[in-house]
Order: sequence, then C-alpha cells, then structure tokens
Amino acid sequence: MHMSEAIDRIVGAYVKLGNRKALEEMKAHRYCLATELKSNNGTFDLSYSIKILENDIAIIDAGLAKLNAAAAA
Repeated sequence: MHMSEAIDRIVGAYVKLGNRKALEEMKAHRYCLATELKSNNGTFDLSYSIKILENDIAIIDAGLAKLNAAAAA
C-alpha cells in the first residue's frame, strides 16, 4: 500500500465519522511540515517529500469538501 492510499483511507474514515477536527489537525500538521521543509536551505533535495505532503493536503482538502457538501445538504 502506498502512503497516499493510506491517507485516502484515513481521510475516508474521518469523513464517514464526520470528524472535521481530525482532518483539520492532519492538514495543519502536514502544512507545518511542508513549510519547514521548504524553508530548509540545506544540501538535500526535499522536493519529493514536499510533493508527498502537498498531495496529502490535497486529499485532506477533498475530504473536508465532502464534509462541507454533506453539511450544506
């Protein structure tokens, strides 16, 4: 199982449970990690890690959008 599949499943479970707080906390944590990696001016190429975090954030945003749609219905 790839990490994005795991995040998909976790986000899906939180959406089913209606746990907006958990999704928002996951998003905030990944956003902080991505910001920290972007500010690192070291000799390592962190672009792949940043891309993974940004993908996770997109998946979480999609889950939040589903919760928003459900709340509006």
